Amino acid sequence: MSRENPIWGAPRIHSELMKLDIKISEACVAKYMVRRLKPPSQTWRTFLKNHVSQLASVDFFTVHTIWFRVLFVFIVLTHDRRRVVHFNVTAHPTAEWTAQQLRDAFPWDAAPRYLLRDRDRIFGDDFTKQVQDMGIKEVLSRPRAPWQRAYVERVIGTIRRECHDHLIVFNESSLCRHLKSFVTYYHQTRTHLGLDKDTPESRAVQPPDLGPVIAIPQVGGLHHRYERRAA
Repeated sequence: MSRENPIWGAPRIHSELMKLDIKISEACVAKYMVRRLKPPSQTWRTFLKNHVSQLASVDFFTVHTIWFRVLFVFIVLTHDRRRVVHFNVTAHPTAEWTAQQLRDAFPWDAAPRYLLRDRDRIFGDDFTKQVQDMGIKEVLSRPRAPWQRAYVERVIGTIRRECHDHLIVFNESSLCRHLKSFVTYYHQTRTHLGLDKDTPESRAVQPPDLGPVIAIPQVGGLHHRYERRAA
């Protein structure tokens, strides 16, 4: 697994081994790994924990194409299962366009109670009005405090490190294809520490009697899914 997935850390490999019912400690896998993230303050952590099923976060990040164009990716994340419920790409983001993305992410009565976002000016009056019309309460993070939106920031970092840092983007359609492929892998295969090393769409543990372990390439071979299948 380590050879086939060089950007994976010990927790990810340990998660995959758990799903294959291979009993080994993470300390054994992670003998030379170091945890680098500091936890946020207790007060903010308590808020996130108490309202996790009612929270969603939104944010933008940029991707440069091979032609040096800058594309903007808008992402909507629900906190309870770390699901990316919506994303879209544009070269010219506006408040009106962003408001439409929110409507697409939460049709009908699916809107969360709270929406976390930063103070970027792209979230203008049209976006704020749309949030109010949907009965959502905005929670703005403090300036220069990305840790207050840790879930969505972590997902963006994951997309960069595990997808776009290793691919060439030609245009908007190319970027959308890459994102769609990675989000599918992210939901169905990639394990998360915050979900007790499960996936957003839960994966069952496969005991040894199901057969030998095989590797299934995903995201163009950049990552793999490990399953047991009968010979």
